[in-house]
Amino acid sequence: MFTIAEARAELARLRPVLDEIVALRADAAELGAGESSLGGLPEFKAAQARLDELLTQVQQTGAELKGFAPLLVDFPGDLDGVPVLWCWLEGEQDLTWYHRADLGFPARRPLP
Repeated sequence: MFTIAEARAELARLRPVLDEIVALRADAAELGAGESSLGGLPEFKAAQARLDELLTQVQQTGAELKGFAPLLVDFPGDLDGVPVLWCWLEGEQDLTWYHRADLGFPARRPLP
């Protein structure tokens, strides 16, 4: 369980990892499509292996990786006795959203 402050601090620590995931995701997509100036099958496999390592790093923090394209990371928490997920979506600069744990992304709301 994360307080909102702890979730924000963990997100800040994860930002370099998340940025690398975004870059590698694009490289892997290009490499997987065929001919690329980035290389061939060995580079594709290397990108996939590195992505696996990075995704594992995210999950080892206690954060929940809910989406890959775009990245969606949830941090389990509690808001006034209600289980929630502090919710970060790729492209957002800070952790400013949450949703009840039982409702998921469609019930996303700005933090009070």
